[in-house]
Amino acid sequence: MTVIIANDTPPAIRGLLKRWFVEPRPNVFVGSVNARTRNNTLAYIRRNASGLGLLVIYEDDSSQGFAIEVSGDTKRRPERRCGLELIAETWDEEDADEC
Repeated sequence: MTVIIANDTPPAIRGLLKRWFVEPRPNVFVGSVNARTRNNTLAYIRRNASGLGLLVIYEDDSSQGFAIEVSGDTKRRPERRCGLELIAETWDEEDADEC
């Protein structure tokens, strides 16, 4: 399963994503696509809508069972803490190294 959260998706990109994903909420796309389709779709979006902020969560062989990718300008970013991938807006630097 793949989840894509986008910022202000242009109509052409939204139409492309709706080929393989459902859009349960505006700018949130969910679907089960293989890695090749996911990577080709994301590469197309990055080429044609470079300013679009994307947060992508997809199945992976990690201990959590998923991986997180971010491209463009998003309010949140992935952080690896103590072997876990987390989504952060800001971190309290005093607690940054604690596990």
